[in-house]
Amino acid sequence: MSAWKSIAKEAFTQTCLVAKFLGFLHLTNNYLFSPTLVYGPSMLPTLNLTGDVLLVEHVSHRFKKVGPGDVVLVRSPLDPTKMVTKRIVGMEGDQINFLPDPSITDICRTIMVPKGHIWIQGDNMHASCDSRHYGPVPYGLVQGKLFFRVTVYSFTPLFNVYVWPPSGFGSFDQ
Repeated sequence: MSAWKSIAKEAFTQTCLVAKFLGFLHLTNNYLFSPTLVYGPSMLPTLNLTGDVLLVEHVSHRFKKVGPGDVVLVRSPLDPTKMVTKRIVGMEGDQINFLPDPSITDICRTIMVPKGHIWIQGDNMHASCDSRHYGPVPYGLVQGKLFFRVTVYSFTPLFNVYVWPPSGFGSFDQ
């Protein structure tokens, strides 16, 4: 009977250890920082078309410490299951001049960003669906601010990732 007791005690100890580790991962990933794979043309040339792995910190936006020029991870206003990476162009109260569709017209429009909202745009205005299409974005949709990048040039066989050149990783410069 004491053998079962020691096995049960060891199992309980190991289960507690795993639970603590998973709790730590949850807190780190949701409240401090998390890795995110970003790809697509909307942020060219700042981010690569084929993908960058970015570290996103989740502290600054909670204290309203993001502003124009910062690249942020935002829950898409059009599809809440997706995240988009865009640059903040304006904060609440800012007057924004923008081209609604630069491929069709060069007529500028002006909008005042309402309270509790931000204006976001991709760096590649010809290939970006952003505030020019769906208007100001509620500040509550901001999920984090980008602060570190790892440029990934190839995924070859299973789980091997080559990072080259060394200049492709480091702190995120706007």
